[in-house]
Amino acid sequence: MKVKIDADLCTACGLCTDSVPQVFKMGKDVAEVIAADVPANIEGAVKDAASDCPAEAILFS
Repeated sequence: MKVKIDADLCTACGLCTDSVPQVFKMGKDVAEVIAADVPANIEGAVKDAASDCPAEAILFS
């Protein structure tokens, strides 16, 4: 699975970075992806973070 952040939508609330710090980190203004290719063992956590994101800024395929 691949993941990315839509920087135009991200509000930098930090929910994703708190939930899955192996994949997301806070940048200067928005969250950033540090592992675009998500390991299989944490795909569920990334999907949960995407559904919890209030700005719907986390996209995955």
